[in-house]
Amino acid sequence: MVELKLAAAQAARGDHAAFRSIVENTKDGMYRLSCRMLGNANDAEDALQNAYLNAYRALRDGRYTGESRVETWLYRIVTNSCLDALRRRRVRAATPPDSTHEPSAELSPEATLALREIDAWLAELPDEQRAVVILRCVEGLSSKDAGEILGCSEGAVEQKLVRARATLRKRRDDEE
Repeated sequence: MVELKLAAAQAARGDHAAFRSIVENTKDGMYRLSCRMLGNANDAEDALQNAYLNAYRALRDGRYTGESRVETWLYRIVTNSCLDALRRRRVRAATPPDSTHEPSAELSPEATLALREIDAWLAELPDEQRAVVILRCVEGLSSKDAGEILGCSEGAVEQKLVRARATLRKRRDDEE
């Protein structure tokens, strides 16, 4: 695997191949995050493309300081891009996400149905709670990293996670 901090430094100096290696080494996780945040493959691809464009510009303009890991920095950019897309979706008064991203063909029909149900439940959470659940529970990031990505404290991350879990638990109980 490419050393991403070195690649970021090279990309900042105009090395397009270095930025391509950053994209290649992070795109799967970032796409997964984007799909879970937006619940729609087309919107996820658009948000991810926008996020990588913003990351490239930030590197070129010297706005990546290297204080955080490149992956954490990219998670923040992708999360913000997805939150912006969700806000635009609301402004357009669009319908809820339709979960059209296709799960892996290796998944059983039951697993596919379960993923679609999870997507629908996540779509009902407030944006920042959804982001916390995805970053902590799906992506497995620490509260510290999630807080850095979302621009809030670890305590705020934990509070949002508690609220999101309570909302999801209530939804589950209402369905039973």
